[in-house]
Amino acid sequence: MQYLIGPAVGAVIGYITNDIAIRMLFRPHRPKYIFGIHIPFTPGIIPKERGRIAEAVGKAISENLMDKETLERNLLSEEMMAKISSEIDKFVAHQKQNSETVEQFAAHYLSAEEIGVIKKDVGEELVLLIGDKLENARLGDKVAEMVLKHVAEKMRSGLMGLFHADHIVDLVGSPVRQMLAKHIDELLSRNARNIISDLIGRETEELSTTPVRKLLEGKDDKVSQAKASLLSVYRSIISDHLPRILSTLDISTIIRDRINEMDMDEAEAIILDVMKKELRAIVWLGALLGFIMGFVNMFVQMWC
Repeated sequence: MQYLIGPAVGAVIGYITNDIAIRMLFRPHRPKYIFGIHIPFTPGIIPKERGRIAEAVGKAISENLMDKETLERNLLSEEMMAKISSEIDKFVAHQKQNSETVEQFAAHYLSAEEIGVIKKDVGEELVLLIGDKLENARLGDKVAEMVLKHVAEKMRSGLMGLFHADHIVDLVGSPVRQMLAKHIDELLSRNARNIISDLIGRETEELSTTPVRKLLEGKDDKVSQAKASLLSVYRSIISDHLPRILSTLDISTIIRDRINEMDMDEAEAIILDVMKKELRAIVWLGALLGFIMGFVNMFVQMWC
């Protein structure tokens, strides 16, 4: 027993001291005082140095892990592009079986009020756009010309062809065309937007009640083009806009502020969860070193 007591005591001491040292990294969370005298080593090292640690961690991550070159290399890697492509394919395959209406599908991402506002705003914008186009397109002249050509064709193919239909059309064509054009333009000016509004309203309502799968039927080519466009936009964002995004985000500041905002119990739980195995190994290493030092001490005493 006398040969085991020394190493055993050394192992226990090494285990306990290392365990206490690890706990003192985090605890206590606040300074402690006895009769107004500050107790040394309170708060723990990490709570005491949290500001400096947060600054260093934020800087290290932003400069070494979240820099443009590292992110671009990983975000544009073949594996990442293949994964994104695969996820798009899975999404499309799922939607091809989706019996939800377009409005029900949109409700997963938008509120009912937002959907209503979008439908209203899009409808109004289309009415204004198409209405302006119609009013400025001189449709009266074009429609009147088409009507006169149709009448002339009918006259040539009927009895009027015997009475020089072309001469009659030339004779009355100009004033009739002007009169028709004037009346058509007036009708469009008064009624075009109401007509367009009704049409767009019906089409919008029909679209919103159409099942998602119906929209994708027979659209494989367009879906492939949309997929290629999405991947192209993704590459462009990463390649051309990533530096601006990173500078706007200021990752270093975000990480620093998040660490400083964290409750110490939360921070301790995260660190211990990540490094549980390593910290436990340090504790047992302390026990091993204490055991070895106990043997060394025993041999020294024997030789002396």
